[in-house]
Amino acid sequence: MSGTLNKVMLIGHTGDEIKMHYFEGGGCIGRFPLATNETYTNRTTGERVSNTEWHNIVMRNKAAEICEKYLKKGDKIYIEGRLKTRKWQDDQGRDRYSTEVQCTDFTFLTPKTESGGMPEQTAANQPVQQSAPSQPQVEEPIGKEDDDLPF
Repeated sequence: MSGTLNKVMLIGHTGDEIKMHYFEGGGCIGRFPLATNETYTNRTTGERVSNTEWHNIVMRNKAAEICEKYLKKGDKIYIEGRLKTRKWQDDQGRDRYSTEVQCTDFTFLTPKTESGGMPEQTAANQPVQQSAPSQPQVEEPIGKEDDDLPF
């Protein structure tokens, strides 16, 4: 296999409200922390151990705006994306690194009643429709009505 894969799938709870940054060209970025938990029983002591891992989530444009509108601190969300490490220098000139999850798809998992009327599912790369058509469009069959063809 010659290809590589950079894919992350997380289910966790938001650790804060989304911090938005808007650009001159009309684009925007939203950032928020996501907590995932691991719980297991220590074999030697029999004690339950719980570990929390924090992830920096980055969303862009429409996805960020949707999450800013509907996500609250503590909401459960499914995130799909890829890892990206950024490098910068701090005030003392030391190199600093930050690993983020660049979100490509997401699904809200907190029920509407707990979060304040958000849609159940929203994909980052699919536009949200404001209203559905009043009547579904049905195409009329062309030709013979009692056709026995399976397709």
